Amino acid sequence: MFLKRKKKEAVKACCAVIVAAGSSRRMGGENKLLLDLAGAPVLAHTLSAFEHCSAVRDIVLVCREQDIVTFSSLAERYGISKLRTAVRGGESRTASVLAGVRACPEDAELVAVHDGARPLVSGAVIAQAVEAAAQGGAAAPVVALKDSIKRVRDGYIEQDVPRERIAAVQTPQVFGKTLLERALTAAAREGKAFTDDCAAVEAFGTPVRATQGDYENIKITTPEDILLAEAILQGREPY
Repeated sequence: MFLKRKKKEAVKACCAVIVAAGSSRRMGGENKLLLDLAGAPVLAHTLSAFEHCSAVRDIVLVCREQDIVTFSSLAERYGISKLRTAVRGGESRTASVLAGVRACPEDAELVAVHDGARPLVSGAVIAQAVEAAAQGGAAAPVVALKDSIKRVRDGYIEQDVPRERIAAVQTPQVFGKTLLERALTAAAREGKAFTDDCAAVEAFGTPVRATQGDYENIKITTPEDILLAEAILQGREPY
């Protein structure tokens, strides 16, 4: 008697929404996504991470209107074949992500929202979040905090915060496409502007699974971050 093989589950199509609509104020106004990082623009590294990750089928780029042509040309120059479109962002992150979600292919079931300024994300971090979201509807990578955490009031330390219950959340944050669109639409309707997409989904009543993040998955925010990112890349194998 032969055991029947379990039918292989169909892989859910995932579209990455790369949010690149920020103003780069902490970089002195210079567009940080175009800064050189080990011989290529920051954004080129970010897009390449998703281009080479088999868990992601499509890419949608959300940016300022004045950057659409520049960023689209950059993607073509660096061989980003998964890019489907570049769309204009909104006045808030919530509005920008919603614009990106609505631009995803109709048959995409999952959306992986990622900061354009996180160029060092690994394929493993992306794939694990996508897999967890495929199973549970929502997932985001986190890393444990290394420092002791204190609650501060009026310039004085008030009390300890248990570090084992605190984590730093990263991107990509991955959700069912319909779930995310509904959560962001509700947030927009109620005038809420979340800085984190998990918060919108949590407010909508859906728990978010925590997956393994990576301390190297840093966000480029200040000039010092470029130096750190270059040091990290020196120890990595190319794609």
